[in-house]
Amino acid sequence: MLRSNPALRATAVVTPLLLGALAVPSGGLFRGAKFRDLHLYRQYGDALLAGHLPYRDVFVEYPPGAIPLFAGPSLAPEGAYDAIFKALMTLCCIGAIFCVCFVLARGGAPGARVWAAALFLALSPIALGPVSLNTYDAWPAFLTAACVALLAAGRPRLALAALGVAAAAKLYAVLLVPAALVWLWRVRGRRAALESGAAFAAAAAVLAVPWLALSPGGVWDSLHAQVGRGLHTESLGASVLLAADRLGWYHAHVVSTAPAVSRDLSGGLPHGLAAATGTVAVLAALVPVAIMLRRPVAPGLAFAAGVAGFLAFTKVLSPQYAVWLIPLAPFGGVAAMGLVIAALVLAQTWYFHYHDLWAVGPQAWTLLARNLVLVALYALLLWKTSTPSSSKTSVQSGLFRSRTSAAAEGSGATRSA
Repeated sequence: MLRSNPALRATAVVTPLLLGALAVPSGGLFRGAKFRDLHLYRQYGDALLAGHLPYRDVFVEYPPGAIPLFAGPSLAPEGAYDAIFKALMTLCCIGAIFCVCFVLARGGAPGARVWAAALFLALSPIALGPVSLNTYDAWPAFLTAACVALLAAGRPRLALAALGVAAAAKLYAVLLVPAALVWLWRVRGRRAALESGAAFAAAAAVLAVPWLALSPGGVWDSLHAQVGRGLHTESLGASVLLAADRLGWYHAHVVSTAPAVSRDLSGGLPHGLAAATGTVAVLAALVPVAIMLRRPVAPGLAFAAGVAGFLAFTKVLSPQYAVWLIPLAPFGGVAAMGLVIAALVLAQTWYFHYHDLWAVGPQAWTLLARNLVLVALYALLLWKTSTPSSSKTSVQSGLFRSRTSAAAEGSGATRSA
């Protein structure tokens, strides 16, 4: 079975490398330390099991689709939460490797490209650092990769349902829906796109509507706390202002905000930049959709470009958000994977020195460099969506050929292989 399934074979071979890479960072696999918001996840899960409803009784700064993921490990015996959560995120990483390799192999990519993608995904946790297993971002990242794989496998409704679950857990996935639906419309027709859109809405509703019904005000407060945040210190706009402060051209002031705990820049200019970059980020994520309306673009590449555009210009950018990009980068080729690695490595220069960054220390320069790398990544992926290549046309031609063949069969012609 392994010999006949290149995606399964590649996943099986690199999984030991992945486990080793996940164990390298502080707080990684088989380690007791934890970073980021893992302690919050446990608090939410424990509170739910104790009868305190999220959003109604306890403020939760995450979307409703994340609640089952937080509560699941709380069912385990005392002290096992962190290990179980890290194991779940490890499974998401393994699943993402398989999905990406499956899409590439299904599209006729050379074996070298499939193996390069598998190795990139297996070793990327070393560059990503402590956030690899200490946030739940690997879950929506896996689901977006699964969506691409299911589209390639001809399961559009299941694909969009997976994207609906991802969107219920992390809102960024909503921005990928137009690309998936436009691709489906072109390849399978209007009915398939509409049915798949309904599957997305249904899957997202199953996870979100119960909490919305129990506490509409609490869910709104959570959403408003996230969307209404100011200019986050690690965003592109903030990094420009921090660099200007280092040069003496601007005085940056970092403040702590609540209830969604964040470190943002205060003042009129940062406030204006937050509003502007938030809009630009959404538009940047949708540019690939506009390109898809004019020419065929593989959904994996469109997803990669959309997420890269959103992250490059968004007003809130934490290191764990880069997890969303990792399983999509291989669809952009070796150059895209290299830029993602560069961005991850640059982020590690301030991960354990946040107080120095908030004090506008020299880390401001590597922060700016990381954000410019993300801009370069977006430009590269956008160029790839606009420029035909042999690899892209080979993937697309097979899909469009299947639709043409189906139409021909309906008129009495023989279906081609």
